[in-house]
Amino acid sequence: MIESNDVFPIGRLGKPHGVKGEICFHFNDDIFDRTEAEYLILSVDQILVPFFMEEYRFKNNGTALVKFCDIDSQERAAELTGCEVFFPRELSPEDDEAISWAQLIGYTLYNIETERVAGRIAAIDDSTINILFELDNGILIPASPELITDIDTERQQVNMRLPLGLIDDETEQP
Repeated sequence: MIESNDVFPIGRLGKPHGVKGEICFHFNDDIFDRTEAEYLILSVDQILVPFFMEEYRFKNNGTALVKFCDIDSQERAAELTGCEVFFPRELSPEDDEAISWAQLIGYTLYNIETERVAGRIAAIDDSTINILFELDNGILIPASPELITDIDTERQQVNMRLPLGLIDDETEQP
């Protein structure tokens, strides 16, 4: 069974495209194209299910048209509309230089100044020029490269040097 810790979100499926089973995939990370991925993980009725791709082609910078194996009609593709799409962590590159923002979702954020865990990264807010880590406790942390000291993919941890006062001592965990 696929666990939520084994994947990270990369987009959502839109409407079917044509009558042969293609579907629009609105993505925020093109890791599926940068790696040798044969499948994507879809959340179907809150269950993470692998779907193998026959082929895909880019429609624009944020949308691809995907044809999944055994999805061969507009009706079958329509059943997948709205499904959240995830990528398996085991297939993502472990090179810190190649890691994407989306891959950091689920990682622990560790404050090296206080030697405490600040929280778990629940989401990435990239709606403005300043990218933010949204922690599971609701705190927003600037994802500035100047603050990030290390990304440990093995431990799934982002180490940061956070300025004093950015986080209350009560919110950090020993």
